[in-house]
Amino acid sequence: MAKRDYYEVLGVGKTADEKELKSAFRKLAMQLHPDRNPGDTTAEAKFKEANEAYEVLKDPQKRAAYDRFGHAAFENGGGGRGPFGGAGADAGFGASMADIFDDIFGEFMGGGRRGGQRSGGRERGADLRYNLEISLEEAFAGKTVEIDVPTSITCVKCDGSGAKPGSKPTQCRTCGGAGKVRASQGFFTIERTCPTCQGRGETIADPCDACGGTGRTTQERKLSVNIPAGIEDGTRIRLAGEGEAGLRGGPAGDLYIFLSLKPHEFFQRDGADLYCRVPISMTTAALGGGFDVPTIDGGKTKVRVPEGTQTGKQFRLKGKGMPVLRSRDTGDMYITVVVETPQNLTRRQRELLEEFEKSASGDTHPESAGFFAKVRDFFDNLGG
Repeated sequence: MAKRDYYEVLGVGKTADEKELKSAFRKLAMQLHPDRNPGDTTAEAKFKEANEAYEVLKDPQKRAAYDRFGHAAFENGGGGRGPFGGAGADAGFGASMADIFDDIFGEFMGGGRRGGQRSGGRERGADLRYNLEISLEEAFAGKTVEIDVPTSITCVKCDGSGAKPGSKPTQCRTCGGAGKVRASQGFFTIERTCPTCQGRGETIADPCDACGGTGRTTQERKLSVNIPAGIEDGTRIRLAGEGEAGLRGGPAGDLYIFLSLKPHEFFQRDGADLYCRVPISMTTAALGGGFDVPTIDGGKTKVRVPEGTQTGKQFRLKGKGMPVLRSRDTGDMYITVVVETPQNLTRRQRELLEEFEKSASGDTHPESAGFFAKVRDFFDNLGG
């Protein structure tokens, strides 16, 4: 019986890319898999046919040969094994399935092939997270912080082996130390994690009474963390090997310090720059004057306010911001003034303000005078 065109088998065009080929094969494999069609020889044959087509078309060299010579490119004296090494129904089956095996057959394997890939039962410990809150002043100056971290450490009594002192783990009898067992699924064999040793390849007949066979115990450790000057909110610091100890002597995970900054009473931070909002009196804004503001280094500096200052006026204090991390540069501090309207006036204060209002002119309030002049012109134009 003549073979069907490989592109027709997969249901794709001759211009299909690698992604389209893989998607088409995955769809067919899910439909025709023998475990979903027990006893259906037709489905099994179509499954093999789809695999053969995918094996050829996914390989650029094989595909180029097929596009030029058709099936003849792989018929070189027997069994479909041509110059490209096995494009027959069974040839290269494992290779064609490897890249999508976990996606398609994970449900049949209880988690895929990766679970059994361990070395001698030693598993890497989990990474840990520690949230650390510091003040803006501490971020400015930098410091060394001591933290207490509850974590798992290697069991001292069994030295991480998990076995009682004087004994040792033995090779798993179920898998022979491989950590994986094989089971038949239709016409091919599937490897899965050994259920006896959970992929470790070893079993412990006499577990350590201090750690219960895990090779680790829980303990609180004191660690020193260096906070560099200029560090920003949300920064993550990694301490390699300071996480949870691995199972049965496996490598430890890492500890991640997540930094957050406490809200400051005066300053808001934007990168290396600091911003401060300062309310000033109406008279200071009108007549001019000055005031002292604190700086992040614990000092203070004088800000001079010119006569006629308006709300929103910003003053830049160069070099009074935060240090730039791993640099000698420093940000600036920006002071934004807000003119405060007087409240709770006495009778005399009210009289003085009313007297001032009567004597005021467009020269004393140029912005408001100009605005309302435009308003009058607007209404006059509407009426005209």
